[in-house]
Amino acid sequence: AAAGADPVAFRLRHMKDPRARAVIETCAQKAGWQPGQKSDGSRGRGFAFARYKNLACYVALAADVTVDRRTGKVRVNKVVAAVDAGLIINPDGLINQIEGGIIQSTSWTLKESVSFDRQRITTHSWADYPILTFPEVPSVEVHLIDRPDERSLGAGEGSQGPTVAAIANAIANATGQRLRELPFVPERVKSAMA
Repeated sequence: AAAGADPVAFRLRHMKDPRARAVIETCAQKAGWQPGQKSDGSRGRGFAFARYKNLACYVALAADVTVDRRTGKVRVNKVVAAVDAGLIINPDGLINQIEGGIIQSTSWTLKESVSFDRQRITTHSWADYPILTFPEVPSVEVHLIDRPDERSLGAGEGSQGPTVAAIANAIANATGQRLRELPFVPERVKSAMA
């Protein structure tokens, strides 16, 4: 979104697809989105929207993060999502798929990477590979928009992309700095704020 523009209003201003608009509006309403809400310097909110592969499910997300300005550690506290996957055959399965994607993507965004030096990979096993731990998993709410008169849409990895974007936007809202290299490990966050 343009500097100073509300991300929800920006998306709605440029979105003609009524289903996309409904997902964005539902997510904003369920997340209690307040246009122009300012950060206190450590807490931030981010918003994102995507239509998976431009032909599958519609997903909008709002992410709330806390950034420890001293250490650079980011915590994703809560993610609220709205999803339109057309006719929903198995609501519980769809919710689980979207929740799992949000948690997996949060882990990618904050921690996951293979380490290497000039000669070789130094991550030797899963024990060396950083992933989100259970205490770090955010609270997740998923709101479904059922479209019984529409065909079912794929939702396999629909939430991963917008999750990264919502977290990145929330960090930028919290710190005033835009991070552009994943993962958003504490050293990178702290360096961006220096």
